[in-house]
Amino acid sequence: MINKYLFFIFIFFSLFGCSQIQNENFTAATASRKIQTEFSLNNFLESNVDLDNKTNLVFNLMDDSSKVAQLLMPAVGRMGLTKLEIDELVKKRMIGGMLMLNGTKEEFKSWIIEFNAINKKKNYLPFLYSADAEPSLINRKIIGSTPVKKAQEVKTIEEAIEVASLISKDLNEIGINYNFAPVIDVSGNTTVGYRGFGEKIENLIPWSTAFVKETQSKNIIATAKHFPGHGLVSGDTHKTLQTINGELKELENYPPLIQSGVLSIMIAHIAITNNKEYDSKGMPATTSDTIVTKLLRNKLNFKGLIVTDAMNMGGVSQIKNAAVKTIDAGCDIILMPLEIKIAYNEILNKYKANQVFKLKVDNSVKRIVRMKICLGLIK
Repeated sequence: MINKYLFFIFIFFSLFGCSQIQNENFTAATASRKIQTEFSLNNFLESNVDLDNKTNLVFNLMDDSSKVAQLLMPAVGRMGLTKLEIDELVKKRMIGGMLMLNGTKEEFKSWIIEFNAINKKKNYLPFLYSADAEPSLINRKIIGSTPVKKAQEVKTIEEAIEVASLISKDLNEIGINYNFAPVIDVSGNTTVGYRGFGEKIENLIPWSTAFVKETQSKNIIATAKHFPGHGLVSGDTHKTLQTINGELKELENYPPLIQSGVLSIMIAHIAITNNKEYDSKGMPATTSDTIVTKLLRNKLNFKGLIVTDAMNMGGVSQIKNAAVKTIDAGCDIILMPLEIKIAYNEILNKYKANQVFKLKVDNSVKRIVRMKICLGLIK
């Protein structure tokens, strides 16, 4: 890949270098402009020609298989795939990242070092490494992590920032660069409510915003979840598909987080019914173009990464070709896809056969590549 990259650079300057210098519109100001070569998470959402160019350059060097791989994020650890299964997927270049699901801090750290070495040796793109590092879950999900207060035990915005800082320190030490937190659902639902800062509703958005900003200042992607709102749904999407009947009452939680720069949003396996504008027609939001693209991407103008909730959950696991449907809906990353090799091949086959689907995949891949550049993973 490196030699190919240098070849393209050489050809570009050989063909266009002299004529561009001679162009009368090539002003002194343009000639003297310093090209930005290093980026941070702060650059991801901004208009940045140099970042666009670098993203396109990396994207254009990728083959179809590598592009499709970027969309898939299986889990490794207890309740995920085994280390041996993940090793095979890494070596076959079938994934673009992984969720460190349940294990020890030192175990995850050693695995990430090993996976990074494989990618470097084979000239594969680096991975996004994620975790459910919510204040209420991290000490159970990552054994040996620094003890922190659970979300509902946090009493001040300063404590919310401190918790985010301690969690981020652990994640940086492990090598995890993507946190599926904070939960911005209100406190009603027993499976998610205790995991956010919504014990007092007036604290939910300010404290979540502070958590996001502190996390992303530590070079870790933060994630607002579970869109379009799980707190007022009575059931558990781990077991079955749940439904929002009528108004999307928790939708108002998202615009403030989007405006403050959250870089990722997770979609819930929740259907929406009796809603004239945003009915999901009996399907989970994760597979609904109406919810993912029409509402989140277009109406709310979210420019970051859209990730599904885990695809092995009861709310979506019985749907045929679910992985393809989530990409068709507008999701960028498929978390814990069932039968990952089948999902990979189904997406790749449709990518090669359908131009509309191909464009959706390409746009998702460019967002993922752009994020990896902004994290400093792609130099």
